[in-house]
Amino acid sequence: MSFDVGLVGKPSVGKSTFFNAATMNDVPEGAYPFTTIDPSVGEAYVRVECAAPEFDHSCTPNLGYCEDGTRFVPVRLVDVAGLVPGAHEGKGLGNQFLSDLNEADVLVHVVDFSGETDLEGEPTEDHDPREDIDFLENELDMWYLDVLEKGIERYRSGYEGEEKKIEEDLAEQMSAFKTNKDEIKQILLATDAGLDPEAWDEETKERVAREIRKRTKPIVIAANKMDKPAAQEHYDDVTADPDYEHLTFVPTSAHAEKALKQAGEAGVVDYQPGASAFEVVGDPSDEQAAGLEQIREYVEAFGGTGVQDVLESALFDVMGAIAVFPGSANGRSDSQGVFRDCFILPEESTTEDFAYHLHSDIGDGLLHGIDCRSNRQVGADHELGHRDVVEIVTTN
Repeated sequence: MSFDVGLVGKPSVGKSTFFNAATMNDVPEGAYPFTTIDPSVGEAYVRVECAAPEFDHSCTPNLGYCEDGTRFVPVRLVDVAGLVPGAHEGKGLGNQFLSDLNEADVLVHVVDFSGETDLEGEPTEDHDPREDIDFLENELDMWYLDVLEKGIERYRSGYEGEEKKIEEDLAEQMSAFKTNKDEIKQILLATDAGLDPEAWDEETKERVAREIRKRTKPIVIAANKMDKPAAQEHYDDVTADPDYEHLTFVPTSAHAEKALKQAGEAGVVDYQPGASAFEVVGDPSDEQAAGLEQIREYVEAFGGTGVQDVLESALFDVMGAIAVFPGSANGRSDSQGVFRDCFILPEESTTEDFAYHLHSDIGDGLLHGIDCRSNRQVGADHELGHRDVVEIVTTN
């Protein structure tokens, strides 16, 4: 699995419910600041249209599963310890919280859009979800600003007389954020900061830190508890606010997703994760039937519970990731079949990147690839697309 999705949110917003719904693992659910004391790591899935039917093959995945022509490809979902004010200063579990977040490629921020929990996770009424969104972004921005300041000091403490470039020192200091000097330089110019840190005031530093954070730690907002009328009103207000245009919002009901999966395991409903409909096939109690009817109204109105959509939006829309199938141009197969793997790769991945993803020896011996749909040879630097089926030809 190539990507880590970090799950974050204050107490009582449904973060652990989201994690459990996505992975069907049991982690504690509660309203206490450190309900999740250590990060829980689970296997969630993103949907990809299976390529096997195009080639008249069956699908027998090594990892994940395939259902009715839809591959469910595993990704790592990390439920990070409870977010508290002052995390960037080390308060609460702050340092560990930030360290765990930094391992994630993209963040899913679970926010209670019903307005029923305040910033501390305590019950309230008509709380503005924007405060929660600002809270997390500000904590992250202050964290990035602290690292940026250290990078500036690194630049200032360089040897006298040597040619110094601020983007190089910042990139070195901020390497844990998976950035580089070219990206840093582009950000400095795009934010009108310039390349002379001695001319930067505090506002400029904050602007630069925020932009680096936005590019290296993108956030998807899981607008949770959207099955409540108040949440829908808040959703319309927040998504229309231009201050939040840089964020991706997905209407979500983690409770509904978990309930449907549990009902499916119990044989009460036939439900495919992420679907906009389900069928009652068992004999639910009157109370269960009423609950399922409420969930039906929600998923039909919103096109699903949103849990799958959040994960797929994070990887495919925000990160630009692609799914690639290893194939066989001439239809060769072993006892397990051709389409037993599907890999999630970063955007702009090439044939060579794919080969090395499969195994370093395969990458070292790469000759070329074959596009299995067109039967056309593709070079090592050929950029792959979503759902490409590629055979790797190698000497190893």
